[in-house]
Amino acid sequence: MTPNCCFYMFMLIGTKVICDSLEDHVSGAGTRCPVGYFPCGNITKCLPQQLHCNGEDNCGNRADEDNCEDNNGWSLQFDKHYTKDRYNKLKSLAFQTKTPECLAGDVPEGCTCQGLEVFCDAAKLRAVPSVSSNITMMSLQRNLLRKLSADVFKKYQDLKNLYLQNNKIRTISERAFKGLYNLTKLYLSNNKITNLEPFVFADLHRLEWLIIENNRINRIYQLTFYGLKSLILLEMMNNSLARLPDKPLCQYMPRLKWLDLEGNHIHHVKNVTFISCSTLTVLVMRRNKISSLNENSFSSLQMLDELDLASNKIESLPPYIFKELKELSQLNLSYNPIKKIQIDQFDFLIKLKSLLEGIEIANIQRRMFRPLRNLSHIYFKKFQYCGYAPHVRSCKPNTDGISSLENLLASIIQRVFVWVVSAITCFGNIFVICMRPYIRSENKLHAISIVSLCCADCLMGIYLFVIGAFDLKYRGEYNKHAQLWMDSIHCQLVGSLAILSTEVSVLLLTYLTLEKYICIVYPFRCLKPRKCRTISILVLIWIIGFAVAFIPLSNKEFFRNYYGTNGVCFPLHSEQSESSGSQIYSVVIFLGVNLAAFIIIVFSYGSMFYSVHQTAIMATEIRNHIKKEMILAKRFFFIVFTDALCWIPIFILKLLSLLRVEIPGTITSWVVIFILPINSALNPLLYTLTTRPFKEMIHQVWYNYRQRRSKRGKGSQKTYSPSFIWVEMWPMHEVTPKITKPVLCTDSSDASVTTQSTRLNSHT
Repeated sequence: MTPNCCFYMFMLIGTKVICDSLEDHVSGAGTRCPVGYFPCGNITKCLPQQLHCNGEDNCGNRADEDNCEDNNGWSLQFDKHYTKDRYNKLKSLAFQTKTPECLAGDVPEGCTCQGLEVFCDAAKLRAVPSVSSNITMMSLQRNLLRKLSADVFKKYQDLKNLYLQNNKIRTISERAFKGLYNLTKLYLSNNKITNLEPFVFADLHRLEWLIIENNRINRIYQLTFYGLKSLILLEMMNNSLARLPDKPLCQYMPRLKWLDLEGNHIHHVKNVTFISCSTLTVLVMRRNKISSLNENSFSSLQMLDELDLASNKIESLPPYIFKELKELSQLNLSYNPIKKIQIDQFDFLIKLKSLLEGIEIANIQRRMFRPLRNLSHIYFKKFQYCGYAPHVRSCKPNTDGISSLENLLASIIQRVFVWVVSAITCFGNIFVICMRPYIRSENKLHAISIVSLCCADCLMGIYLFVIGAFDLKYRGEYNKHAQLWMDSIHCQLVGSLAILSTEVSVLLLTYLTLEKYICIVYPFRCLKPRKCRTISILVLIWIIGFAVAFIPLSNKEFFRNYYGTNGVCFPLHSEQSESSGSQIYSVVIFLGVNLAAFIIIVFSYGSMFYSVHQTAIMATEIRNHIKKEMILAKRFFFIVFTDALCWIPIFILKLLSLLRVEIPGTITSWVVIFILPINSALNPLLYTLTTRPFKEMIHQVWYNYRQRRSKRGKGSQKTYSPSFIWVEMWPMHEVTPKITKPVLCTDSSDASVTTQSTRLNSHT
């Protein structure tokens, strides 16, 4: 065999081996899984993301039960650097006998002593007590200290831990900690410190922990930290820092690993700020006012393990801001007004394991998260974003309370009852619309209003029917279509239909209530509405309803995706990402128009009942009128009760969302499916199906049916069959022909009560 042949044979064998290994890799750890699934380690099996860490071995090799807790970031670093050292110290102390006796001599009243440790907590001290100079720990928590004078701790050169939390310290002398060469932990939390002088910690060469949280510090100098050669942890949470030093912050803290600046007022992070913080592993700057970052702001933090920038005002990220953060395992960008993220923004974060991105990502793509092969935990603002990171095992949230990865309606109860409620609402209102022409009302204009109300309520049933239909359409794969559905014209129109139904129904109920109020409270004012005026009012109500429902669709920039904030397309509560125009508009509708309508209805029915009650007191037949009042009160109660049951929860939810109280999506879905349609489903029952004319008509139809069956054999005898036309009054047996004639103005109490009852029943 020639050398060339041997070479080619070798190349073929090598190529085959490489291809086999690549194939094994793709079929193993690199298994591609569908949207919402994750691979089971090194086997060719994929599971839904919701099965991750559910307590059961679904993979067969327990790969789905790995990495359940997100311990990345500071907690891992804390265990790595602190717990290990603490364990070694405790191990060395285990061979030493710790005596309970006090070795510090006499201690002031209110203090206790154990060995070389002095405890003066809550002793009402106004000055640092004088004790033995060889103590190793002093605790002065919850006292009345206001100032730390120069050389106040100078004689305690063996002191290792000093606790000064929860005092009233305002000023600290530059020489207050002079001589504390062995101090390792200093706690100054929960005081009123406003300033830290340069060189104030100059003698604390062995200090490892410096905790200065919950003070009023508004400025720090670079030389403030002079001498802190061994400092590992620095916490300055919840102060009033508006800016950081213009020179390198860590120049005199070469071993600093944890830096927590949460809850300050920092606006900018300059390139030079962290240039000397090469050992920093945890940087927390959440809840500041950072609006912009430079491309090299974190370029020197090559050992950084956690970066927390949540709850700031960052609108954009420089393209290569994370380029040098090769060791970063946790990144938090939540609750920032970031509008766009670069496609390759995370390409350099090869060791990232936990990503918190509770923000709106308009240009989200799978390409953004594909390079993050080690990512095990990801936290989005919207659950439907999980489909863009299918390789991540733990993706939160899995649902927004309304929808899930699989279904538009997450709960089986909601999926069933959306059809039940829509059927009841549609059938009840259509039945009333069909039957109303057979009932000749004394007030035909009132009947027209009732039919108009039924048409509005029927739209709510159609809305629920459409939501149920799209839930069926996307069953089992909703996550693939969630964002497209909420942005679609179908969702916008369905949401508009729900608002149209709600607002027209609210306005019609208010109009009907005011009409009753005028006829009952002022029966002799001859304020009976005319046909032209009534029809004009009804047309105006529908025009207002259409305007309210479709105005949000007219200006996308002003209202954004007004109806597409959830799977049911109903804008019940506000979000932080919602535009100010949408928030104001939503508040005006739900807490303005609807709340005012509810107050008018409650006041009107209360006034009507009071008016009838006062008239009944002056009447002669007290028992009959009291009985009539009780029936009237029950009807009024049920009308107001159903209105309250429907609207009060909506008012409360809207008010809570306005106050930025987090509202679970589950509550929203229950409100939309079960509470919102209450009026639409019960209005036919309250305004038609329970009235005396309808009951009499049903009774007469049944009576005629039985009569026809009993006399079917007697063809010669003609059965009397009255028409399905009835005068809509209540109670009918008390109404005489004289009452149906025009009533003359009179002051008779009996006539007033009878007329009021007649007028009321002509409207109910």
